[in-house]
Amino acid sequence: MREMVVGSEPARRDAASPPPPPPQALLERLKDYGQEDVFALWDEISQDEREQLVRDIEGFDLPRIDRIIRCSLGSQAQGPPLTSIEPVPESCLSSVEERTPAERDRWWKKGLKAISEGKLAVVLLSGGQGTRLGSSDPKGCFNIGLPSGKSLFQLQAERILRVQKLAAQSSDGSPSSTPIHWYIMTSPFTDEATHKFFESHKYFGLDAEQVTFFQQGTLPCVSRDGRFIMESPCKVAKAPDGNGGLYAALKTSKLLEDMAMRGVRYVDCYGVDNALVRVADPTFLGYFIEKGVSSAAKVVRKAYPQEKVGIFVQRGRGGPLTVVEYSEIDPSMASEINQITGRLRFCWSNICLHMFTLDFLNQVAHGLEKDSIYHIAEKKIPSIHGFTMGIKLEHFIFDAFAYAPSMVLFEVLREEEFAPVKNANGASYDTPDSARLMLLRLHSRWVVAAGGFLTHSVPLYLTGVEISPLCSYAGENLEAICRGRTFHAPCEITF
Repeated sequence: MREMVVGSEPARRDAASPPPPPPQALLERLKDYGQEDVFALWDEISQDEREQLVRDIEGFDLPRIDRIIRCSLGSQAQGPPLTSIEPVPESCLSSVEERTPAERDRWWKKGLKAISEGKLAVVLLSGGQGTRLGSSDPKGCFNIGLPSGKSLFQLQAERILRVQKLAAQSSDGSPSSTPIHWYIMTSPFTDEATHKFFESHKYFGLDAEQVTFFQQGTLPCVSRDGRFIMESPCKVAKAPDGNGGLYAALKTSKLLEDMAMRGVRYVDCYGVDNALVRVADPTFLGYFIEKGVSSAAKVVRKAYPQEKVGIFVQRGRGGPLTVVEYSEIDPSMASEINQITGRLRFCWSNICLHMFTLDFLNQVAHGLEKDSIYHIAEKKIPSIHGFTMGIKLEHFIFDAFAYAPSMVLFEVLREEEFAPVKNANGASYDTPDSARLMLLRLHSRWVVAAGGFLTHSVPLYLTGVEISPLCSYAGENLEAICRGRTFHAPCEITF
């Protein structure tokens, strides 16, 4: 008999009434894929639990799952597919210092025009829970401690509202300016809580009709030899299939058709845990449209050679741009300097802020799954033995970049657009405290630039002011609110 987790005593049964065997056809299918052990405790569970287990297994696409497991584990055994990489060509990048005010203004106006015409949709990747933050709620519900007490979801919703207003004003104030549709990808672990959070906050001022929720898929967690791990005697352990599950989820939910019906041509896609994310950034969109490419990504400069971030590279000379993990690059290569620019040769960090054409998303959604190679993450998996070291299988959103006919990168400043919230306070980086301070300091600079003044009772580097996104998206139009006024930090500036 297999060891059971403490406190989960098997249901007792009458010895005179042996349990019915597992469904023969289902058992034979499992044997075909070496997964018959899921029925190992069949005799020790109740009839209700047996029915639950059968439903769980019948919901699996076993041929697909088996293909993913074999291809992914086989790929890992062969080692990283990194053969030759080159730095991103300068021609594929817009760096901060090379942009002129005229270009920024042109891109801003071009982006606002497209937004006013309903050509942009926004996709939020929000399938993760805030477990590393010490919360069981979806990450977007998290309050990072701003004076306003706003959650990440609320900050992002209000930025959408502000961009909509700017887009309407850019189109001569036309009331017919099309609202930005917000597609929010949840997971089975965050979906219900996310729905309730939005409903309880009345969608943060957005029209409920412009928000669509959809779920990413899950995959079974497996042992190192590819066998399913049992979370309980009647349930296979599962995990979300990574943020790259977006492509399959858009396809199965028929949301690509929904976007097309709405007249969408461009899709802004980002991760939920960035307190400074510029949702539906008109400048980025305008740059993307002007370049006429199929995909683009915002990047920041790598802070130091050993920073543990994925970086953009070119696969072979003239090959596609893609992302490699820091662990795939030799430390000596990671430290190399470009003697012309003075930057690291491999310096452009991926921060999960992307722009796609709808045509490209359609192409990827119908083609990426054929490769069936998923990334392998070794984790402690909740199981019938308490916890078991096992494997989660994930697609990443950047896996699709290798298929892009054309791609460009757009550098942004870390202190203006990238404040990740990943770890609980007390960790050395990417905490709610660090993100809050980055936002307060940025907004303090906006106040001073607009002619305002700050006072403070604690050192200013430990505090600052918060400007409501409903007042300003990126520091614009603050003179009327701030010029000649003094604000005592910390505080929130609203209308």
